[in-house]
Amino acid sequence: MKHFQNLADLGGASGLLDLLDISDRMKDERGPRSAQPLLGKQVALVFEKASTRTRLSLEIAVRELGGHPVVLTSSGSQMGRGEPLKDTARVLSRMVHAITFRTADESRFREMAEYSSVPVLNALTDQSHPMQLCADLMTVRRRFGRLQDLTYCWLGDGNNMAQSWIEAAGILGLTLRVACPEGYDPGASWLEAARARGGRVEIVRDPVEAISGAHVVSTDVFASMGQEAESARRLEALRAYSLNKSLLSHAAGEAMVLHCLPAHRGEEISEEVLEGSASAVWDQAEARLHTSKALLLFSLGLRAA
Repeated sequence: MKHFQNLADLGGASGLLDLLDISDRMKDERGPRSAQPLLGKQVALVFEKASTRTRLSLEIAVRELGGHPVVLTSSGSQMGRGEPLKDTARVLSRMVHAITFRTADESRFREMAEYSSVPVLNALTDQSHPMQLCADLMTVRRRFGRLQDLTYCWLGDGNNMAQSWIEAAGILGLTLRVACPEGYDPGASWLEAARARGGRVEIVRDPVEAISGAHVVSTDVFASMGQEAESARRLEALRAYSLNKSLLSHAAGEAMVLHCLPAHRGEEISEEVLEGSASAVWDQAEARLHTSKALLLFSLGLRAA
């Protein structure tokens, strides 16, 4: 049994690259399969935060691998009425073979994992989004044929997505520029850990400097779930980091654009860029399905057929 809280749980660069190899196989071989490694297994998909791509990709991933997904939301379960999370974890563990958990603070993920006797996978916390990062890396590698010798740029808030990108940079030794205004930096511990592992990660205040020559440009909404009350302040502070055609013109000629969605067109990204030739967001969204399959097999200790 292997919990999956962050990318480091995959076992370093080799483990992460192995997972991407399996994800590629899952995409290339998708279709009717005689081998179903999750046959007879139940997977609980627990959502304390709303979801489209995560829920869709996980439900389909479990079914296509032969398993049965069971979806629990706060409003549709006793979690919404205050049942202790440790009780939910212990009950689920008696009935399912794995749990995916989308929640707020990572302390809730740790509690679920502590009291669960089956693997728990991080489907998003306010601190990180490693499932999405696996899909992002898969998308980059399929476009460029490699992850190394590229320059990566993150634009906007130093949020959970930025922190997972920073972790990936450390594990894989990538060059990453994080462009954000003061007061919106990612956590210092994420930066320190990535740099200690060999990641070339910079915090850059000037978005033009950050994006210049970049091959991979990523962004996300300026006000994430739970930050709606701060929306006006955040939009004003982050306005200069909006990814539009003018800013994108400073990137490498073959640059690709990533956005984990949902996108607020005209805020963090323009309609023209999101729908333009550099955009890989739809490939990125599809990759969530293939990497979800690989992550489920990893956590359950199963081999891809």
